[in-house]
Amino acid sequence: MKFVDEVRIEVNAGDGGRGCVSFRREKFVPKGGPNGGDGGNGGSVWVRVDPGLSTLLDFRYRQHYRAGNGEPGMGKDMHGKNGADLEIRVPAGTLIYDDESGEVLHDLTETDSRVLLFKGGMGGRGNARFATATNRAPRHAQTGTPGEGGRLRLELRLLADVGLVGLPNAGKSTLISAVSAARPKIADYPFTTLVPNLGVVRFGGDRSFVMADIPGLIAGASEGHGLGTRFLRHVERTDLFVHLVDLSSMQEGEALANFDLINRELTAHDPELARKPQFVALSKLDLPEVQEQQADYCARFEARGYRVFPLSAVTGVGVKALVDALGEELERRRQPPSAPLDRVPDGQ
Repeated sequence: MKFVDEVRIEVNAGDGGRGCVSFRREKFVPKGGPNGGDGGNGGSVWVRVDPGLSTLLDFRYRQHYRAGNGEPGMGKDMHGKNGADLEIRVPAGTLIYDDESGEVLHDLTETDSRVLLFKGGMGGRGNARFATATNRAPRHAQTGTPGEGGRLRLELRLLADVGLVGLPNAGKSTLISAVSAARPKIADYPFTTLVPNLGVVRFGGDRSFVMADIPGLIAGASEGHGLGTRFLRHVERTDLFVHLVDLSSMQEGEALANFDLINRELTAHDPELARKPQFVALSKLDLPEVQEQQADYCARFEARGYRVFPLSAVTGVGVKALVDALGEELERRRQPPSAPLDRVPDGQ
């Protein structure tokens, strides 16, 4: 399935129906009076989070959405039918912006949540509504009011607990395929992964967390180089990062320089990302040149205050230790802070 994470659409609620001008005309009923009915209300536009969706692909093929208009009123005091509501379904993690002002209208993160996007117009009142003691035969009715609407920008940001970051070909796709059922494309050349991939990682028996493989991070990614800002937005909702460092074919100090480069790009995109915890994974431990360097680089990263996990996603060495550590850290961060104990008065 093609991954689409940003679209623009035109959405309008339905217009209210026109009120009716009508007079009762029946045999043996002289001066029957006005009996024009009201117009129906226009349909409203709602947005619902659908757990079965993971992309905004459907919006690429349809950009215009409109709820039903209210029907006009009729004689014999018959009101027009209300217009049908329209429900637009989006994946969890969708942000809805006003495309003109850039204002965030809704941030939809809860599964099956439903919010009102645009309200339908009110139906116009028929002439029967305007009859008074001094105006017994009103010959006017109201037109319905137009429904709300506008041009919107939908932006999808993946909901994941752990984000995998690192230079292209660092082993992110291999790792997520080793710890979950995700099956991203894997090859020995950069930019193999062109879309984010999500995988559910099991740990500790019946517990789990969601991991995301974020592609496209290179020098200048925060300015749009490579796949750039198109995918940096997907790391904003993660609780912590696993930073994969590839030691194969690296010159002295190059791995540290690459590590700092990725962190600078994350900070340039959003300074809040620099405050999220990072675990360092030294990947491709099955290669002899990595085995020779891993002890030295473990010491270097640990001296910077990082938890380091040498691993090979191909052979499975070190993978379980990383998964267990991630699960424990996530559970620790999700626990509510303990309430402070009440002070015991002196003498008790």
